[in-house]
Amino acid sequence: MDLFALRHGEADKSSDSGDFGRLLTVEGTADVTHLSEWLKDFGVNFDVIITSPLKRAHQTASIVAKTLNVENKLLEWDELRPESERKVLYNKLSSGQFQKEFKVLIVGHEPYLSTLISEVISLTDETSSRIVLKKAGLAKMKITSYSSQIIHGELEWLLTPQLMKTLT
Repeated sequence: MDLFALRHGEADKSSDSGDFGRLLTVEGTADVTHLSEWLKDFGVNFDVIITSPLKRAHQTASIVAKTLNVENKLLEWDELRPESERKVLYNKLSSGQFQKEFKVLIVGHEPYLSTLISEVISLTDETSSRIVLKKAGLAKMKITSYSSQIIHGELEWLLTPQLMKTLT
């Protein structure tokens, strides 16, 4: 499985509905739109896009899904909330609902996603590396083994919004 991790774009600092309702800023929307166009230009597509239910992540996932014309492949999982346990996500990802050749995009938050990436590319269950995923940053991992407790793989690339702007 190819597992892509996308951090939501820049969001407002506060919302009347608290952290759950924070929306993307104009700059955050522009960065995610640029990322989506970059993915389309380079022929990257997804079999499924899974997002945190928080508004800023859902907006980010929706922009990507719309740009790639895969809006019918968008799922919302509570397992991607910032306070969720990654092992529950690993269990769900390894449950057999996704084929080994699938390309899966997960959209979420920090420090959840950076820790997830670090765990995936570590050789042990203890994180021995530290990856930082910037806002609207994207990582691609090739998953080599997975169980209900942990997923292991190789980091194929890690892109920042700034780098993506220079690649187009």
